[in-house]
Amino acid sequence: MPLSRDRDNGKKVNGRKRHIVVDTTGLLLIILVTTAGVQDRDAARALLRALRTCFTRVANVWADAGYAGQLVDWATDTLGLAVQIVRKLADQVGFQVLHRRWVVERTLSWITRCRRTVRDYERHPEHHAAMVQWAMVIVMTRRLARYHRTGRLQPAISTG
Repeated sequence: MPLSRDRDNGKKVNGRKRHIVVDTTGLLLIILVTTAGVQDRDAARALLRALRTCFTRVANVWADAGYAGQLVDWATDTLGLAVQIVRKLADQVGFQVLHRRWVVERTLSWITRCRRTVRDYERHPEHHAAMVQWAMVIVMTRRLARYHRTGRLQPAISTG
């Protein structure tokens, strides 16, 4: 049986990592759950292949600096995807919202609002990926219900 959990010493993470691709509104397109020891750039190749297979009309992908390097050239040459790296501003000190990168972070926070996705309780990575997809189904149906009641999309109100 292959390893399903590992350690990423760079990020100080035990267990698994979630690699996701979202659209510009933050809705989940592709998810890949790997052991924590898998480099982000290596997982990105499988992720981008799945993106190209399932969503053929996607042409641009924004990624953070962890995906820079040969991945950008590989995606352009092999898959025909333009990968743009969104980097921190040169004079940035501390936290600052970077428009394109924040969409993914917001989606990850939506996912963790569901109890089963706060921690990784599942034995297999595929089961955890299914739980994440289920969490996003809940997010999308709540949005649709809000739209259906009023005829237009209402902003979500947070109480906490």
